[in-house]
Parts: sequence; structure tokens; C-alpha cells
Amino acid sequence: MTHKQQLKERLEQLRQEFATGQDRLAKLDGERANLRDTLLRISGAIQVLEETLGEGAGEDTSPSDGGETATS
Repeated sequence: MTHKQQLKERLEQLRQEFATGQDRLAKLDGERANLRDTLLRISGAIQVLEETLGEGAGEDTSPSDGGETATS
């Protein structure tokens, strides 16, 4: 095998690896977009539930200390 043939084979290998990498990157970008959309939906649901719980019976959603105040 000549040196030129070796270089051509290596070039073809690198082109294939590059194409494979581009395909994988495109798939990962799609997965990332789907995950971002899912997280946005979950965040919206959390906000709605928090607001509903806060307005439902006029209850405060902040943590309670049992009605006691700390004295120093």
C-alpha cells in the first residue's frame, strides 16, 4: 500500500467519524430541546400549584414556626 493510499483511507475514516459526530450532536441537541420543554412545563405546573395552594383558603405557603417567636 502506498503512502498516498494510506492518506486517502485515513481521510475517508476521518470523514466518516466527522459525519457520525455531526449526527450524534444533532440528536443530542434534539434531546436537549425536548428536556428544556419538559422542564418548562413542570415549572409552570409547580407555579400554578403553588399559587393555587396560596390562594385556596387564604393560607400562607411559607414555612411556619408553630406560631412561636424566638426570644433572645
